[in-house]
Amino acid sequence: MEKPKTVIGVDLDGVCADFYDRMREIASEWFECPLDGLPREVSYGLSEWGVTGKSQYESLHRFAVTQRELFKTMPMIPGARKYLRLLSDDGYRIRIITHRLFIHYFHASAVQQTVEWLDSNGIPYWDLCFMKEKEQVGADIYVEDTADNILQLREKGLYTICFANSTNRHVAGPRAETWQEVYELVKAFR
Repeated sequence: MEKPKTVIGVDLDGVCADFYDRMREIASEWFECPLDGLPREVSYGLSEWGVTGKSQYESLHRFAVTQRELFKTMPMIPGARKYLRLLSDDGYRIRIITHRLFIHYFHASAVQQTVEWLDSNGIPYWDLCFMKEKEQVGADIYVEDTADNILQLREKGLYTICFANSTNRHVAGPRAETWQEVYELVKAFR
């Protein structure tokens, strides 16, 4: 009987796709301000760029996805393809988990852009899950950058690697600054 594969639940935005880099370009256009006027170091919610609340964030996000194809045009975080491919070749099952459907009425665009981005960037995956409660996908290991998600997963006893960025500096390890470090943490698990 074949041994069950270890499932790695991998977030997209901020882990595989450079959400903040692309969103910064779009926010510069949206707010009609120079790109260099928007800092690269941000906190969750993007207040450093002048986003003042949930409603304004949702307007910017809707514009980014529907008018600038945010989910299709983000650059890949260096190493994501290489190390996910190595993990896949090593027998791990890659399960992409993203909460991109949190704003109503443009889900078809969000899903289509997501699949096109994954395929055009050669990201290997067996499953693609669009959901908020990431613990429900049944992964053995999670790679995530959103602080609240990391803490919720860890509170449930789930091994979660924090993919480091400016929004999660306060989150304890295990942490990875690069995809090579993710690979090493995954290989050392158990």
